Parts: sequence; structure tokens; C-alpha cells
Amino acid sequence: MTTRISSVKVLRFFRSLTRKKPLEPEGEASNFCRCLTTLDLVGLGVGSTLGAGVYVLSGEVAREVAGPSIIISFLIAAVASAFAGTSSVAKAWTGTFDDLIDNVIAETLGKHTPMDSPGLALYPDFFAAGLIMLLAGVLAYGVKESAVLNTVFTAVNIVVLLFIIISGFIKGDIDNWHISEETILNATRQMENLTLAQNETIDFGVGGFFPFGFDGTLAGAATCFYAFVGFDCIATTGEEVRNPQKAIPLGIVVSLLICFLAYFGVSAALTLLMPYYLLDTHSPLPVAFEYIGWEPAKYAVAVGSLCALSTSLLGVMFPMPRVLFAMARDGLLFKPLSYMSSRQSPVFATLSSGAVAAFMVLLFDLKALVDMSSIGTIFAYTLVAVCVLVLRYKEDTGFVHSSEAFTVMGLLRPPSRPTRRTSKNVNMATIIILFLVIVLSLVLSEALDSLRRGEWWSVLPVFVLVLTLVLTVVIIWRQPQSTTKAAFMYLHEYLSDGSAGRRNLDQLCCLDGSGPDHLFRLRGSSQCPKAKATGVSCPAKYLQCKP
Repeated sequence: MTTRISSVKVLRFFRSLTRKKPLEPEGEASNFCRCLTTLDLVGLGVGSTLGAGVYVLSGEVAREVAGPSIIISFLIAAVASAFAGTSSVAKAWTGTFDDLIDNVIAETLGKHTPMDSPGLALYPDFFAAGLIMLLAGVLAYGVKESAVLNTVFTAVNIVVLLFIIISGFIKGDIDNWHISEETILNATRQMENLTLAQNETIDFGVGGFFPFGFDGTLAGAATCFYAFVGFDCIATTGEEVRNPQKAIPLGIVVSLLICFLAYFGVSAALTLLMPYYLLDTHSPLPVAFEYIGWEPAKYAVAVGSLCALSTSLLGVMFPMPRVLFAMARDGLLFKPLSYMSSRQSPVFATLSSGAVAAFMVLLFDLKALVDMSSIGTIFAYTLVAVCVLVLRYKEDTGFVHSSEAFTVMGLLRPPSRPTRRTSKNVNMATIIILFLVIVLSLVLSEALDSLRRGEWWSVLPVFVLVLTLVLTVVIIWRQPQSTTKAAFMYLHEYLSDGSAGRRNLDQLCCLDGSGPDHLFRLRGSSQCPKAKATGVSCPAKYLQCKP
């Protein structure tokens, strides 16, 4: 009897995994308080996005990967986000705060609790873990209170960023975008002499606007993609927004536009203020102002960056409890996670997700956390693009269809109304496109040099894959679209969603495969456990082992 009951529960669980939720469920009341407006969503999106990317990540990418061309890297990442990680922000918050107090936290914890393992932090970051749990408590208290706090910090953030951009263009030197190769060689020799005992390899590129080549710019775009991971928290507010069908798309678009302009301006100002090879990878903006002699300004920037990182942390912690709550309410996770407090806040889900994030920030370093966040976001955006593509060609409800067999002629000359057969055709074509994109990315990464030389053995498979990819897209284009209208639909969605998935997978290939995120790579290097994952735009020097 017990075995039978267990079997029924297992069967019920697997059925819950495969059932579909209607796009417009009828008779389902929201457990949340609908108190957010479009302006609240823009504040939430901007606040959660303009954090570690603009204050911390820009220095590391500009110095080690892209140079002054980081502004183009942000442009590429923004376009990919438009078409289309909690712990890392807390780690960046700790680094910025520690810089203000002369690295007391790093020196104390590094001395008494060191950790020496690849992918892990140099020491357990108790401060960042405590910060996450503190903000988890704020979120658990209520969404409206969290939104007000987020708006205040975001306003401070915008003022500080405007100050940085204006200062950079006033005090900046355009020659920092045209540094000679001789200057780079001298700087490399000096740095190698300083780090000789540490056995580190120094590479500052060849100078100019593209010191690491355009390949470096594209590789930088893969990491800069992380800078746009915050705005997706807007998509999880559907049950707390007054008019979600219009407010959510508008909030996402406006947030992305504001964030791109801020990233573009700050990265340009940063690389104008000081040479890219002198940038500090932990707290680049305060150091840059100290470099030009504006020492008091570095404290204002550091305080502003703490406000920005706080809102960013608050924003990226916002979606996960709502996802856990929805899954628990749907029977996919433990029932206690669906508990709703009297203030209409998912308390247990918020505290549980905060505890997991705190554990991760306690152990892993910033680079590993950033890469894991980028990988998860790119996968999510790819899945969203695929889902939108499938929904666009879904069969119409309430329309009686006769059973149809698969025929080649049916692919080219389908009926005028979407049927179950045409919907299946689109589903299969989408799967084929994903497979072709992955194979094409791997082939391009292995034969990139041969393609540049025009060797036939590398050109032929690429030509066949691209031709097949184009034909598959044409087949999808020929299928009838659903007549069900939804908000913010636009023409040629099949093309934009397909290209979004393609760009996302290409950028995924350019992320660092070292540390804990190696479990999620498409393919690793058999010779080097720390090699970069293969990618269409990753040059050979990014595929080599780091000491």
C-alpha cells in the first residue's frame, strides 16, 4: 500500500513538470499586492543593473581584455540583452567598502582564514554574506518598502554617474585612447619586474583603441553581458504591477537604454582619465580620480558606488524568491516556500534564496561568480527567445483541426491558419536551429584561423551549416502565425529571436571555463582545465592556460 502511494506521488510530480500554464489564466487571484507602477519598474531595473558592472567590472575588462574599446563591448552586450547573480554583487560591494577602509577586511580575513583553491576566494567573505542576509530581511518585510529604498539609492547612483561622466570628459586625455606600442612595452617590462617573484604573465596588448584586437573587444562583450543581468528582475513582478502587459515591457526597454548610456559614458570617462593598463581591477573609479589628483572625489565616488551596489544587490535578490514561490505554489518545490506573510511577501522563499547566495559569496571569488551569473543569464535569455518563437506559431485555440501527416510540401506550402502540424513543424525547426548554432560555434572556434586563410576544408562545413540554418529559418517564416494578439508583438520576431539565441550561445563560448562554472560549459579543453570555453570570437591567447 505504501509503495502504491509513493508511486502515485512520483507520477503526480512528473505530470506537474510537464503540464503547461496558460498565458492568461482565468480565475487565478494574485497572492501579491499590486502596488508597483512603470516608474517603480524602471527604478528597480536601473538600480539592479547599474552596480558592479559600472563600478567594478569596467576596470577589469578594460585593463585585461578590451582596453578603451570596452565602450564597444558594452554596446554589443547591450544589443544582445535587448534582443533577448546575486552573490557577485555582494562580493563587489565588499571590495569597494574595503577599499574605503584601507583593505582592513581583506588583510584580516586573509591572514586568519585563508583559502587557497582554484575558483575559491582568497578568504571567506563573512561581510558580504551578512550583507546578503540583511537585505534578504528587508525584502521579506515588504515589496513597497524595498521599492522606496531602491528609488532613493538609485537617485544617488545616477547623480554620481553623471559626475563621473562629466569629470571624465573634462579632465580626460584623448591620448589615452592612442597609446603607442612602445609605451605599452615599457609598462609591461616594469610590471613584470614588479611581479617577477609571483611568476605572473603580463599582457597589456599593443596599445591603441583596440589593444587586444577586435577579438578582445568581442571577448570583453561576453563578460560585459554580466553588466545587464539586473533588469530581468522586472519580468518577475507580473503579480505586483498594476498594468503588467504594458508596464513590464516598457520598464525593460527604458531600463536597458538608461543603463547602456551610463555604461558607455562611464567606461569612456574611465579610459580617458588614465591609461587602461594602470586601471585598478577592484575599485577602478576611486583610483582613477586619485590618479588625476582629485583625491576628495574618490570618496564621493566610493560612497556612490556603495549605494549603487546596494540597489543592484537588492534588485538581483528580488526575482529569486518569486520564482521559488511560484514553483512551490505549483507543487514543484517544498510547500513551506509558498508561505505568504501578512504583508504579502514570500518570507521563507526570500530567506532561503538569501541563505544560498550568502553561502556562495562566502566561498567563491568575484570572477567565478560573475561567470556563473553570465552563464545562467545567457541560458535564460536563449530559452526566452526560443519560447517566444514557439508561442508565435502556436496553434489557435477553439479551431477544429483535422489530423495531418508530415509532408515536405506541407513545410513549403502550409495552410493559412496555424494547426497542430504547423506548430510541431516550428518546434522541430527550432530544435534544429539550436543544434546547428551549437555545431557552427564549435566549428568556427576550431577552424577560425583556417577560415581566415580561406582553406576549403574549413569553408565547406561552415557554408553547409549556414545554408541549412538559413533554409530552416525560411521554413519557420513560411508557417502561419498565431492570430492571438498579445501586447508588444512586432514583425520579424522569428529572425530577432533566432539571432538572439545565436549571439547568446556565441557569448557563452567566450566565458572563462575555470572554477565552479566549468560544469556549465559547452565544451572544455582536454589539455588545460583552466582554458576558455570555445567560442567564435575567442583568440588563441584566451584559450591558453593561465599560471
